[in-house]
Amino acid sequence: MPASFTLYELSADYRRALDELTAIEDLPEEAIADTLEGLQGAFEDKALNVARYIRNLEAEVVAIDDARKRMEARAKSTANQAKRLKDYLRLELERTGIKPKAADLALSVQRNPPSVRIDDEARLPADYLETVTTTRARKKEILEALKVGQIIPGAAISQSTRLVIR
Repeated sequence: MPASFTLYELSADYRRALDELTAIEDLPEEAIADTLEGLQGAFEDKALNVARYIRNLEAEVVAIDDARKRMEARAKSTANQAKRLKDYLRLELERTGIKPKAADLALSVQRNPPSVRIDDEARLPADYLETVTTTRARKKEILEALKVGQIIPGAAISQSTRLVIR
């Protein structure tokens, strides 16, 4: 079989050959076995190559994630440095009252809009408090109940499959 066949095509060929060969009454069993063995070998080769490609992609995901973490750390460090320098510059401008200007920049200190600082939320009057409630399903408890045969409306046990590449 040419290497350009997809795994899906090889799988379909194997199933079709199995159905067709077993339908032939006078065909010797070794002929059936030889044909299926050849198709199985091509399928296994393709499946292993697909698994190798999956491993490469997963390794690439890890490398990209590591690079992303390094870049995030670098961005955070750079942002912190910019904030420290901005605070330093603001304090020195406030201290001196000087407002430097150039063709591309003009520096000044401005007041921010008023904001609220909460020192002790427990002392606030109830009129200024808001209660937030969240509801979520306790899936572990639901699973345990379903496993022992309890019927829970709106819930059912489901089980999926996953590929294991060792």
